[in-house]
Order: sequence, then structure tokens, then C-alpha cells
Amino acid sequence: MDVIIMVVGGLLVTIILFLIFRTSNLVNLIKGKVPVWESTSNRVNAVLMLVFLFLFMGGFWWYFFYAQADLLPESASEHGLETDSLFNIVMAVILIPFVLLNIFLFWAAYRFRYNKNRRSKFHADNNNLELAWTIIPSIVFTILILRGVPLWDKMKSTAPEESELVEIMGFQFGWKVRYPGLDRSLGKHNVQLIDANNEFGMDMMDPTAYDDFITNEIHVPKGQPVLLRIWSRDVIHSVFAPHFRLKQDAVPGMLTTFWFEPRLSTEEMRQKLSAPTFNYEIACTEVCGRGHFSMRMIVVVDEPDVFEKWKRHQNSWLKSNPEYMAHVPENLRELAQLRSGMDQYQEIPKATLLK
Repeated sequence: MDVIIMVVGGLLVTIILFLIFRTSNLVNLIKGKVPVWESTSNRVNAVLMLVFLFLFMGGFWWYFFYAQADLLPESASEHGLETDSLFNIVMAVILIPFVLLNIFLFWAAYRFRYNKNRRSKFHADNNNLELAWTIIPSIVFTILILRGVPLWDKMKSTAPEESELVEIMGFQFGWKVRYPGLDRSLGKHNVQLIDANNEFGMDMMDPTAYDDFITNEIHVPKGQPVLLRIWSRDVIHSVFAPHFRLKQDAVPGMLTTFWFEPRLSTEEMRQKLSAPTFNYEIACTEVCGRGHFSMRMIVVVDEPDVFEKWKRHQNSWLKSNPEYMAHVPENLRELAQLRSGMDQYQEIPKATLLK
């Protein structure tokens, strides 16, 4: 109620001041008083327009170059190079008219300041001018769209068959990553099977899940296509990898994908930046709760041979959690033992599993 009273009171004061101003002008007109426009303050304000122009443009371009050190380095993905190129073109298209129009705007305020000996010319319309500022921007925007559509189609196209498959699952508040084993196929998952250990809800009825493994950081090979399978088990998250110019939402109940090709290994980027502790990372860019800020995960780009060696040293999830062998159908347990890399398997009592 107090807020409403304050708003109404503010409006009434504004209306009263406006009416006083109008009344004062009418009284001056009746008395024959003509406002003096061509005064010292008029000339000072005109000069200040030019001063502001130089300060504004100088500050703008100074900060533009000063902030270069805080901008992202060159793209670490192939499609990112094309994305940056298109971004630079769009920036040039925006900045050129921005600078020219602002120079004209402030210069016009100075050049055409009030002069009692000068009369303005009135133009009811100018069809040529209307056509020019309608057609030219339309052509420019059309060119930009035609330049961007092929890149978008390429980014959202079907990933190459030889792509390295990586599944990223978002949850409050972190990420989990799953890789396929030697069969290069990820097993099925079911959210109803999720528990404290089986965070992906991996379905032990599916033989392709037996050699899948889960890691605490993302490893991808340099120079090879990588296909990300992204989903969420609770609320909407968003996978953001700025150095790869990559962003894709993680949506509950929906699988989204994004493929890219890393072009600079972690070591190469460290050398370029002279930053020995640098790491690529993904972060969540969809506000998802109080712990949103903590949703980060390191991404390591390895040389292909190093990546393959890293994969060979990963234990399958089933080998690390042998108690889940009890969920494997009896006729598939020998296959599960072979694919998961178990040396031997001992039957686990159901009571232990239930506990």
C-alpha cells in the first residue's frame, strides 16, 4: 500500500511541475517575452558535443584494444575458426556504421546549433533515402545469413561414423562422463535404475553396457571428430566449452548431440598462452540452483596415441562395481565377465545386494 501511495504521489508531483512550467511559458508569451536561444551556453553545449565525441570514441577504442588480453584465445576446434571469422565479419559490419553515424550525429549537433539567421528546410519525404536505408541493410543482413547458414548446417550435421563417442550427463550439481569400450557402442540407460553407485542408470540387461567406463574428466583426441551425447537427469543444464566455441543444452528426457574436432591439444594451448597450468573445461551456463557455480569439469585434449593409451588403462564400470553382476542375466554373465575385463566373478548373495 505504501508503494502505491508513493507512486501516485510521484505522478501527481510530476504533473504539477509540468503544469507550472506550461503556465510560466504561456505567461511569458502573453507578456511578449521571447526566449533567447543564441547565448553563450548554447555555443558551449555545442562545443561539449564535440568534446564528448572525442572522449567517447577515444575511450571506446582504447577499451576495445585494452580488453583484448581478456578475450578468448584462438579457437581450439575446427568449426570454431569459422565461427570466429563470421563473428569478426559481423562486428565489422556493426562497428563501421556505428562509428560513422555517431561522428555524424555529434558533428551535426555542433554544426547546426541554433542561429537566428538560419532557417531549417522541411522535407515532407524522400523516397530515395527511404529505399536506401531499407534495401542496403536488407542486403547486408541477407549476406550475413547466407554466410552463417552453411556453418550452422555443418555444426548440426550428422557426425562422422568414426567419431569418438562421449556421453555427458548433467545433474545438480555436477557432470558425469561415460565412454564406450572396445565395441564403440554405449549401453542403454534407464533413469529408474539410477542409484548411489549407478549414477547413469546403466541397464545390465544390455550387453553393450558391460565395457562402458565412467571418468571424472573428459579426454578427447586431437584431430579426430568427437560426438557428445548430452542429457540431464533432473533439471535443464547447459554444456559450455568456450575454447571450443561449443554450447549445447542438457535437457531431462531428451538426448541432444554436438560434434566437433579439436585442433589444439592441451599442451599446445599451454605453450601458446605461456600458461603451464591452463586447462580446457566445460561449465554449466543454465542457472540450475544454488550449486550452479560449481558445475565445472576439466577437458583434456590428447594426441591420438596418448588418448588410446589412456582409454586402455580405464576400468569398465562393471569391473569397478562387481556387485552389479547380480543384475546381469545368467546367460550373459560369462559375456559380461569377458567384456568388462573381470578376472573372475563370484556369486554375490541377494541379501548383500539388497542391503
